[in-house]
Amino acid sequence: MYDYRTIFPRMPHQVTIGDVTIRDGFQSQEKRVSTEAKIFYLSELVFAGCKHIEVTNLGNPHLMPQFDDAEAVMSYARSDLFKDRCQRRGIKYDEICFTAVTIRESAVDQAIELCEKGIGPDRLLMMISTEEEHHFVNSGTTIKEYWKEAERSIKKCNDAGMVMCGTVSTIWGSPVGGPTDMKDAVEFTKHWLDIGAHDIEHSDHDGSGTAPEIFRYFSQVLDAFPDPKLHIAHFHETKRIGSASVLAALQAGIHRFEASLGGIAGQPANFFEDRPVPGTGKYYHVSPGIVPLEDLLVQVDEMGIKHGFDIDRILWLGQQMERTLGRRLRSDAIRNGRTLKEGDMSLARPGLQERKRKLGEV
Repeated sequence: MYDYRTIFPRMPHQVTIGDVTIRDGFQSQEKRVSTEAKIFYLSELVFAGCKHIEVTNLGNPHLMPQFDDAEAVMSYARSDLFKDRCQRRGIKYDEICFTAVTIRESAVDQAIELCEKGIGPDRLLMMISTEEEHHFVNSGTTIKEYWKEAERSIKKCNDAGMVMCGTVSTIWGSPVGGPTDMKDAVEFTKHWLDIGAHDIEHSDHDGSGTAPEIFRYFSQVLDAFPDPKLHIAHFHETKRIGSASVLAALQAGIHRFEASLGGIAGQPANFFEDRPVPGTGKYYHVSPGIVPLEDLLVQVDEMGIKHGFDIDRILWLGQQMERTLGRRLRSDAIRNGRTLKEGDMSLARPGLQERKRKLGEV
């Protein structure tokens, strides 16, 4: 009667959490994050248990100069040095999935070139919004144009030995065009799968979703496409309700999530180092961010859900990320830690047991 899973029978016993720090996290930063730092966090995330990791964006470096080192980062990810470091830690390198974001077909072509050099990603990601004005801001195409481009790109991607993730955005509303219909997102999911997408990222890119709507949407999606391996929940947040969004998705039956260290994420920066850059135009987020990896891991761990991460190592990494970026980030877990399973008697006031004896309570 009181078993949580009798109320939410789809809720998973184990989740897969992908990390997007190096791509989604760093793309919003207005200061350059060094290639060495990207390699450090890539390595340490993998050593802490991450098997699904976004490592770069293959878009035009003129628009996003943060990623002008994409080839160098991918070269390290494919290097014998990194493979040896994984082996010495008992990590199966072949189980790691490296993803590169490729919004347009030209970026897919670049990924294929990297594959021909032996340093290509395993998985690519393209992105479409159900609300066309938002989509045009991100991609510069109409929705019909983009579907044709995506279909060509998936064929190229598969022929090169990679798989494609199709992202659906503006599910719960658009900051550009306003309210949207969730049924459209279900239809877009179907279309991605029909044209050969390997899996689907269901994204709330601006924190529009509320827990009831998130539960309703993912319940609809899993009714239509029951395999939970197909679906990834990606929650940006502007109202600090990301943990509620995660809980609602878990209750609906979602097994796969994405997060970043410190919750860093957002639109590609339109100011970089000492100058304006194109990015994706004006920001439409007041305070962009994503569900922090540290907080998400603590949340699911304390719910008894398996995840495969070394949480203490991730909490340490979150502290290092604050030093890398030089500011306080969104994670509360890196400051407050995990819920204590045992007390700390060093905090006790002396004399309780003596007083109990005097009062005859012992």
